[in-house]
Amino acid sequence: MKPKYSHSNFMQRVKILIVEDEPDYSEFLKQHLEERQCLVTSVRDGKEALNVSSSEDFDLVLLDHQLPGDDGVEVLRKLKTLQRDLPVIMMTAYGYVQNAVQAMKAGALDYVAKEDLSPDVIDMTVANAIEQRRLRAENERLRQELAERYSFANVVGKSAVMRDIFQKVTRIAPFNSTVLIYGESGTGKEVIARLIHLHSRVRNSPFVTVNCAAIPETLLESELFGYVKGAFSGAVRTKRGLFEEADGGTLLLDEIGELPLALQVKLLRVLQEGKIRRLGDTSELTVSVQVIAATARTLTDEVRAGRFREDLYYRLNIIPILMPPLRDRTEDVPLLVHHFLKKLTQGGPPMDVSADAMQILMRYPWPGNVRELQNIVERAVVLSDSNTITVDSLPLEVRRSAEDFRVEIPEEQLSIKQTLNELVPRIERELIQRALKLTSNNRTRAAKLLEISHRSLLYKLKEYNCR
Repeated sequence: MKPKYSHSNFMQRVKILIVEDEPDYSEFLKQHLEERQCLVTSVRDGKEALNVSSSEDFDLVLLDHQLPGDDGVEVLRKLKTLQRDLPVIMMTAYGYVQNAVQAMKAGALDYVAKEDLSPDVIDMTVANAIEQRRLRAENERLRQELAERYSFANVVGKSAVMRDIFQKVTRIAPFNSTVLIYGESGTGKEVIARLIHLHSRVRNSPFVTVNCAAIPETLLESELFGYVKGAFSGAVRTKRGLFEEADGGTLLLDEIGELPLALQVKLLRVLQEGKIRRLGDTSELTVSVQVIAATARTLTDEVRAGRFREDLYYRLNIIPILMPPLRDRTEDVPLLVHHFLKKLTQGGPPMDVSADAMQILMRYPWPGNVRELQNIVERAVVLSDSNTITVDSLPLEVRRSAEDFRVEIPEEQLSIKQTLNELVPRIERELIQRALKLTSNNRTRAAKLLEISHRSLLYKLKEYNCR
C-alpha cells in the first residue's frame, strides 16, 4: 500500500533535532528525514542537545529516553526551560508504561517505541507534531489578535459615561465576581464582556457565549449543562455542556432575562455551589467559571412581574454595568464613524464624511445603537461613488429624522398673540407625535429626545389627548 505521507511536502524545511546515542539508529532517522527535505541536526547526548538548542530554534526534537549522562526525561525538562512550547517526541527501546507517563508529565508531546518507528510511522508522528504546533501558534495569534481588537484603545468611546465604564472594567477584571451588563440591543454589551475577560486572570482560558433567547427552552438545559449517553431519546453519546466548556474561563449568558424559570433555579445553584449535573447523570461535576450575564430587559420589572427570580437577580447583580444608548453619547458618534470607516476601507483608499452628513448622523436617535450605526456606515461605503460619504449616501429614514423637528411658521397673517395661542400648541402636539413615532412609542426615550422630563411629557400627552 502506498504510504500516506510519502510524496507530501508537509515536512519541507522543518528543523528537527535528533538526540540519539546509537549511531546506526541516529543515521537512519537523519537520512530518512533529510529525504523528506527536513533540516536535521543530530547529537548524541543531553549536553550537546542543550548547547545547540541554546543557540538555535528547532521545530521538533526526537529524544531518546536512554542517554549517557542525564536521561531523556531530565534533558526534556531542561529543553523546556529554553523553549517552553518546543514539541518533543520521546523514543525508547523499552516500551514501559511508567516511562511514557513520566515523559508526558515532563512535557513530551508524544512517546513512541523505537521498534515501531517505520518510515511511515516517522512521517505520521512528525506530521502530527508539526500540525499541533501550527495549530497552537495559530490559536496564540488569534488570541493576540482578539486581545488587541478588544483592548481599551480599540473600544471606541471618549464620552464621560464610557470613560466611567472603562474605569469600572479595570477595577473589576482582576476579580472573579459575577457581572450583570444592562443595555439596549446593539449598545456593545458583548464587547464589554470580552474586555472584562481579556483583562482578567483567566484571559488565556475559554470565553464561551450563549444567547438564552436563541435556543429553544427544551434544548437550553442540555446546552448549558450537557447530558450523558441515554439521558433521552437521541442521546447516543455523552456531551459536555457550556459550563464545562468554559471551565477555568468565562461564560457569557446573553439575554439572561429570557431564561426560563426552571433553569433559573439550576443556574442559581451553579453560582452558589460551583457544581453542575449533566442531564441523566447521578453525580455532580465541579466547575470554576466566571459568569457574566447581559440583558436588554429591565430585570427589576421582570422580578416584579414574576418572570425572573429575585434571589437569582441579586446573585447576578453583584457588579452591574449599564451600557448607555448611543443617543445619550452623541459625542462618540464621529469617533465610531471614523473607526468603522477605517475598518471597512483597509487595503483601499481612505474615506471621509461630509460635515452635513456627520451632523445628520449626530442628530439621528439611533434606535439600533452602535450596531445600527455600523450597518449604515457600511451601506454608505458600498453605495458611495466617491471617497466622501455625503447626505445622499445616507438612508432615507436617517435623512428624514433630521427634518422631523424642523418647524415652519405658516403663511397666514396672524397677530403675535394669535400665533402664541394657536400655533404653539399645534407645534408641540406635532413634535410629541413625531418623537413617539421615532422611538416606537417609548415615552422615556421620547422625553429625552424632546429634552423634557418624563412627567412633563405625560402631562402634555394628557393635555393634547395624544396616544
